[in-house]
Amino acid sequence: MDAKQYFTKILAHAHKLQASDIHLVAGISPAYRVHGEIIMADAPPISKEQLKDVIYSLLNDHLREALERDLELCFSIADDIHNRFRITIYYHASSPEMSIRRCATEIPTREQLGLPPIVEEFARRHSGLVLVTGPTGVGKTTTLSFMVDLINSERRCKIVTIEDPIEFIHHHKRAIVVQQELRADVRSFSAALRHVLRQDPDVIVVGEMRDLETIETALTAAETGHLVLATLHTPNAQQTIERIVSAFPGEQQNQIIAQLANSLQGVIAQLLLPRADKKGRVLACEILVANAAIRTHIRDNSVHQISSVIQMSKRLGMQSMDNSLAELYQRGDITYDMANSHAQDASAIKTPKGGVLDKAF
Repeated sequence: MDAKQYFTKILAHAHKLQASDIHLVAGISPAYRVHGEIIMADAPPISKEQLKDVIYSLLNDHLREALERDLELCFSIADDIHNRFRITIYYHASSPEMSIRRCATEIPTREQLGLPPIVEEFARRHSGLVLVTGPTGVGKTTTLSFMVDLINSERRCKIVTIEDPIEFIHHHKRAIVVQQELRADVRSFSAALRHVLRQDPDVIVVGEMRDLETIETALTAAETGHLVLATLHTPNAQQTIERIVSAFPGEQQNQIIAQLANSLQGVIAQLLLPRADKKGRVLACEILVANAAIRTHIRDNSVHQISSVIQMSKRLGMQSMDNSLAELYQRGDITYDMANSHAQDASAIKTPKGGVLDKAF
């Protein structure tokens, strides 16, 4: 079979397994991530030449030129039955390889995602900065898409997204939704964000705040009457604030601290963990709501006090990651070992009465 037929067969098998990701690496069989674990296909290893043929069968001249120039590439495709996939191509041992993320065809509800109700309140704000954070593969894009869909369903406004690549397609409901993809529609997040401000947006969605210029423009937009939703690869609320401030040179940091204190609305820090019954994954999240106390700690550069405010502000919708992990464990959604290994303070994960841990299977 030719390269395109082989790739179509790989995608079909991923759909059958309900895999979240596919990994095509030279010298081994195609690999699928199912419920967080890698499973090797019962198939012959893929050679460097075969893999290169598959990759180049997906690229037009523009994408081929970008890959050969940058040695990395990210874009999205749709198959014949309208499933979308995020393709990431990278080089290993001087040859291209790829990982593929299967995108959901429908945007899940808040309950299906396991998000707390405060996330809906963040989406209903009319200005300010809301950040969704966490490592790769924890559902940050899905959370952003849920928030965009909620706004699209409730507000007559204009939403502009800048994505790398586009994963969820948003059709116009009450809002106008303009989705721009890196390399296909715009050259960079920072350049696109500057131009977006001239497009009369109400809501701006930034797929990732990667550099100083993007962060600076996003803060300015949030401070001047736009709702800005964005992601960062930071593990919790405290490190998110520290990461934003430290991205700037020392002489600018006081200004950035003031802007962040004024514009920040909230932080949603996410982890996606295997369920105790091995049937899928479940979301743990830390929630920061930017109340007066949080804003004061940001202005005073006493960010280390933020975790204490989160602990004491549950009635405002805040929760620490440790509290979220403890709740998931007490409900039986995750194992003690899983909760304990991700907790910042292991004492927060209390064992059941009698000290009995999870049963061995």
